[in-house]
Amino acid sequence: MSREYQCWHCGEALTDLILPLSRRETCAHCQADQHVCKMCEHFGPRGCEEERAESPSDTEKANFCDYFKPTTDAYKGGYVDKSRQAKAELAALFGDEPPQETDKQQPANMTPAEIAEEKLRKMLGGGD
Repeated sequence: MSREYQCWHCGEALTDLILPLSRRETCAHCQADQHVCKMCEHFGPRGCEEERAESPSDTEKANFCDYFKPTTDAYKGGYVDKSRQAKAELAALFGDEPPQETDKQQPANMTPAEIAEEKLRKMLGGGD
């Protein structure tokens, strides 16, 4: 019997998993850690329901829990880009149109440092 696991964060199918799930396992699509509370059978609406487990400090970061059992129904849908959501809510608050997403491609000849510097300058109101 084959179990099909999905990333708890984005819902992408997790193929080629080796069980028991390694603490270092990540989703190839969104890079979210997979050995996390939210991917466990014992995780419920009020957190961890395993009485013997320690209270986690972050339910979305990899952990060393001895009671971890991956579940196939961890993905609840609704992955939301929090930045985009916040901008839309702010626009709605002031009666403005939500900002439109644009796919700006950076020139291929720019290094990551140059791209970061350009973004920083734009954020600070420098050269467009």
